[in-house]
Amino acid sequence: MPEAPDTEEQAGPAQPRRRQARGERRIAQLLEAAAGVFCRSGYTAASTNAIAREAGVSPGTLYQFFPNKEAIAVELGGRLMQRWRETHGAAFDAIDPSLPLDELLDSVLDPLIEFNCENPAFAVLMHGSEIPGRITEEHDAVHSALLERVERILGDFLPDAAPAELSRIANMTFSSVKGGLELILAHEGTERDAYKVELKTMVQRYLGPLVDAAPEPADARTHTP
Repeated sequence: MPEAPDTEEQAGPAQPRRRQARGERRIAQLLEAAAGVFCRSGYTAASTNAIAREAGVSPGTLYQFFPNKEAIAVELGGRLMQRWRETHGAAFDAIDPSLPLDELLDSVLDPLIEFNCENPAFAVLMHGSEIPGRITEEHDAVHSALLERVERILGDFLPDAAPAELSRIANMTFSSVKGGLELILAHEGTERDAYKVELKTMVQRYLGPLVDAAPEPADARTHTP
């Protein structure tokens, strides 16, 4: 007589996968709750009890996945940072130097503005003396890399600019966008839309005269950053 299949052995591999899937859903639930609490209360005033309440679970359930608030912030910050990299990378990779300046700015700024509006916790976790160092260090490293990339892109449009001048222009542009994003996030609805327009107008009016006055290099329309 053939042996009956071992049902427990067959179900064995599926059970850990189901537990893992449930765990991932719970982690996502807790991180979403943490994002809401961080945005309303700030990182320093937030607590694990508040995050558990927001998620609709007990503090004991939260502690099954995260030992403290810092661990939650590090996990949330890491996931947001990865999305941020992908968004910024996609925005810069999509740059078409043959576009007029206003259209080029749209292609870069629109996805960055959209990301920050969809992920307000990102701004909360990237700034402040109480934020876990791992988050801010990673943000600073990516920030520096992006600033260098902005400087290289501007160099294509301002070929005669001295290195120090190009650095100043890149820093002013980058800082203006950063400040504009803070204002955009501080408003909602039609007022938020108005600030989006103001940010683009400000950057356009700053860079436009510089780009218009610069000589056009022979390979300016063929070089891809």
